Amino acid sequence: MRSVLKMFCLGLLLAPFAAMPLCAQESSPRDSLAHDIFKQLIEINTTDSVGNVTTAAEAMAQRLRDGGFAAEDVVVAGPNERKKNLVVRLRGSGKRQPILFIGHLDVVEARREDWTTDPFKLVEKDGFFYGRGSGDMKEGDAMLVANFIRLRQEHYVPDRDLILALTADEEGGDFNGVDWLVKEHRDWIGAEYCINLDGGEFDKKDGKKLRAAIQTSEKVYADFTFESLNPGGHSSLPSPDNAIYHLAEALTRLQNFAFPAKTDETTRKYFQESAKQASGPLATDLNALGTDTGGRPPNARAVERLSRDPYYNSLLRTTCVATMLSGGHAPNALPQTARANVNCRIFPGEDPEQVHQTLIRVAADAKVTVNFVEQKAADGSVVPVVNVPASPLLPEVTRAMDETLAATWPGVPWVPQMSTGASDGKILRIAGIPTYGISCMFYEVGENRAHGKDERIGVQDFYDGVEFNYRLLRALSSSK
Repeated sequence: MRSVLKMFCLGLLLAPFAAMPLCAQESSPRDSLAHDIFKQLIEINTTDSVGNVTTAAEAMAQRLRDGGFAAEDVVVAGPNERKKNLVVRLRGSGKRQPILFIGHLDVVEARREDWTTDPFKLVEKDGFFYGRGSGDMKEGDAMLVANFIRLRQEHYVPDRDLILALTADEEGGDFNGVDWLVKEHRDWIGAEYCINLDGGEFDKKDGKKLRAAIQTSEKVYADFTFESLNPGGHSSLPSPDNAIYHLAEALTRLQNFAFPAKTDETTRKYFQESAKQASGPLATDLNALGTDTGGRPPNARAVERLSRDPYYNSLLRTTCVATMLSGGHAPNALPQTARANVNCRIFPGEDPEQVHQTLIRVAADAKVTVNFVEQKAADGSVVPVVNVPASPLLPEVTRAMDETLAATWPGVPWVPQMSTGASDGKILRIAGIPTYGISCMFYEVGENRAHGKDERIGVQDFYDGVEFNYRLLRALSSSK
């Protein structure tokens, strides 16, 4: 049994846009519901290797039906028995077009011997919840399921349908649920736009809330193979024409190369807002990069200084890094093959084929080939690496964000954000559904343990996030 928790929430029964911040109160029944859903999800193994996403989808479907949803509004379906997705519809008045909310149910692998706690048990310790997926992203799934149930039990009628899709294989695997839904059941998820809780970081530092983000774009994921081939031979007859040496030299040139710096509307606004919370030379450089240069390259000196920080560097350009290496076939033979995987995160709007050609020029060796690594969809077809457009900032989304932040954490600003990682938002943007990442929950800067050992989130941050998400849902679906 979990301990009785303090949570922020004076005026929980007020309208979501009432100007009243969260404050201390004993835990409520709806906290217990969110906690129990969160615990249930963490303790269902949904890894690609031995887990089962369908089990989690069916468990959440049962929760929603028990919470009052009609059977026809709760669908569990997918291309594989282990990788089924959940789609739920909270029916509204139809005054406006639906909104889609997404989250993924799958998690990355986790080995018990690496963890202090059992990764597939929700453990509360020292003010944190520990468990695989606690931060990426079963906390978001639990928020959405708990709040859809809450709205249904309150007999809330939104002015538009609210659609929830919890899906498989965002982290990997062959059965990506969002891709399958777009291709096979577009009518189930057709919406004016999407809110994705797997994006849009909310940052705090030493407990102080700094900013919330609306993710409007993300870098495009692409893998390339650098490969060198050679006839090989006996190791007693060494030759400078060695496949491993050719590959190593090409990778060294890649290490020393930087793609040109660039900014767009999202990153410029992000730099502008970040400058307001900085001081000295850092604020000056952030302001310089927040200035629209009319298509000219951004301030070179500011770029040089900020590029020393890995995060700012990733916001300024396409980045490519070697991530896997293999070579040789016997300890007493010259290598016939040397191969490396190079992972690129491509700046929005940049042509992936131009990146490919740039990598060939950087390798600068006729004996090193550079090729795209094919990505496969659930149906086995090759997914082309394409330019993914940013989503325009819709006034109704930014207005709802303003209202919900003012009601929950007065004075905390929001910023537009380009994510340096990748999410299922890419698939929806390509399909023509504008997508906005809003995580709803604060994370300590530098404390992100997603995909790592002892993954955790703050207990209070989770409960505050549940309430913020509830208020945002209502703000987005209540006509003014």
